[in-house]
Amino acid sequence: MAECPHFTHLLVIPRIRVQNANSISSPLTHGFPSMTAFLGLMWALERKLSETGLDLQFNAVGVVAHHHEEQITQSGFVSTLRLTRNPINKDGSTAAIVEEGRMHMEISLVFAVQSETPPANAEAAQLLARQVRDQLAQLRIAGGSVIPSSAPPHKQQPFMVNMPEDDEAKETLFSRIRLRLLPGFTLVDRQELLEQRHDALREDNPDASRLDAWLSLSRINWHCVANEDPDKKPEWVNDKKGGGWIVPIPVGYGALSALQAPGLVTNARDGQTPFRFVESLYGIGEWISPHRLQKPEHMLWYADSQADDGLYRCANDYRPVVLHDFD
Repeated sequence: MAECPHFTHLLVIPRIRVQNANSISSPLTHGFPSMTAFLGLMWALERKLSETGLDLQFNAVGVVAHHHEEQITQSGFVSTLRLTRNPINKDGSTAAIVEEGRMHMEISLVFAVQSETPPANAEAAQLLARQVRDQLAQLRIAGGSVIPSSAPPHKQQPFMVNMPEDDEAKETLFSRIRLRLLPGFTLVDRQELLEQRHDALREDNPDASRLDAWLSLSRINWHCVANEDPDKKPEWVNDKKGGGWIVPIPVGYGALSALQAPGLVTNARDGQTPFRFVESLYGIGEWISPHRLQKPEHMLWYADSQADDGLYRCANDYRPVVLHDFD
């Protein structure tokens, strides 16, 4: 099982306002960009910083959503994406442009940083954090544009902290960091819920697949429960109540073909990199308030690539904490 890579610092870029980001995260899900988009942003930012001479290695990234506004029109139970009207061709026909769902959002990014030349003091760390923020503002985030934030100036200040090696000291420091990310929600992996639902479905239907379990967790399932009082009507309950903000998410890509040599596939974007066809992999996530997280690894997402098995996944080390054990 993969574990979050080691890091020496946490770099927090708070209150980033993004306009027209891609809200369609996969062929089957929408509502917020996929974590693959933020991992791609992390690597693009690392390359851009390297060009400016900054020696920073980003090993993982966490995202806290403070505000999201998907550009949709609701009519009853049906939601329709608000699409733009693109220019037509010279002959009056519609241009062959594939539309994508758009959303506006305000987020904070948390980067797990490994550096061979760490900042000498707090002032140098603050300067470095501002340089990273300035470079980030020049990039696209999930296809969206970074625009000036409406948050108060003191809430927009990026910061970088050195994470101690001692676990207890690290958790104490993170407890202060996470409070600066409120109010908001961060996405964590809840793959164990998928396995639990799959086991429950197989009790009634031995042929139930993990896709059935994924679809079951992705919707509200109503059940009629008999009332203890025979004079009262049965009660309808749903399995979402009290279960948290559970959502279906894409978690990476699975190979559909063998790895092809660089330049062998026509019209590939990069002729210098090996190429293979892939499809989306799906899992279950939960939006949770940062103040409920015990350590930074619970928030961070990192790449777990297993090329020999054809798996290119985003991984997260969140584990729910049991507050009470009545057994």
